[in-house]
Amino acid sequence: MTQELTGSFGASLTVELDPAAPISSYHVRRADGTPVGTADFVVVSGVREERIFFHTDVCQDFGGRELVELLVSKALTDSIHEAATVVPLCPMFARHLRVHGDAFVARGGEFRQPTADDIGVITRATLGEA
Repeated sequence: MTQELTGSFGASLTVELDPAAPISSYHVRRADGTPVGTADFVVVSGVREERIFFHTDVCQDFGGRELVELLVSKALTDSIHEAATVVPLCPMFARHLRVHGDAFVARGGEFRQPTADDIGVITRATLGEA
């Protein structure tokens, strides 16, 4: 899934979802292909799919905070469309949902606070054990 976006800094950006297992990622790239941001998550299947977002990294020289908002917003919008519960282990996702959580839920989103079990899921995934 690819979407082209333009930030207020005027640059054209492409946001792509890489649904790899065990770790999926959203990648933000400039029009020339230069990577400027990534949000990593693990999908947990169950009654309702959960996406545990655990790592986000953006190029501070290219938009910084605005780039984080763009990346997080895209990932959350996709989570609404896929009926997936968001688990914000990453501080950037947690901060966004603390401020905008009511609006996210009003748009049909669902999120829950992370647990120790979620950390275990991420640990196993990063070690290639999931």
